[in-house]
Amino acid sequence: MNHYTEGPGPLDGKKKVEPVKLVGKKRQKLNDKIKALDSTRVFKKITPKGDLSWYVKWMSVVLILLSTSFRATGTMPEVDLWFGLFGTFGWFWVGMLWHDRALIMLNSVLVTIICMGLMKFYFGAG
Repeated sequence: MNHYTEGPGPLDGKKKVEPVKLVGKKRQKLNDKIKALDSTRVFKKITPKGDLSWYVKWMSVVLILLSTSFRATGTMPEVDLWFGLFGTFGWFWVGMLWHDRALIMLNSVLVTIICMGLMKFYFGAG
């Protein structure tokens, strides 16, 4: 017993596929495709690529992932705290460069909490 209905769908071969428009002998650029769509749902990526904030952002991501890995396994809590501190401070700096208040707020609080954790680790519970 088949519960599927007949009709146009992605697998029945009836969907009309429009060919890629060529400008001269080159493919259309993404900006031209977006303009041709005239849609409010298509957004162009606006975060900078290749500048200082891009490198700091990705290095911070790696440090936070390593920190979280150490935390999850319960090994090297000191390294976890230091990697987390540098990673969140990196994101705080990126927030300052981008003037992004959400990044600034989140990461300034996280830097403070991690600094408190480092003080507890080195000086004991107070």
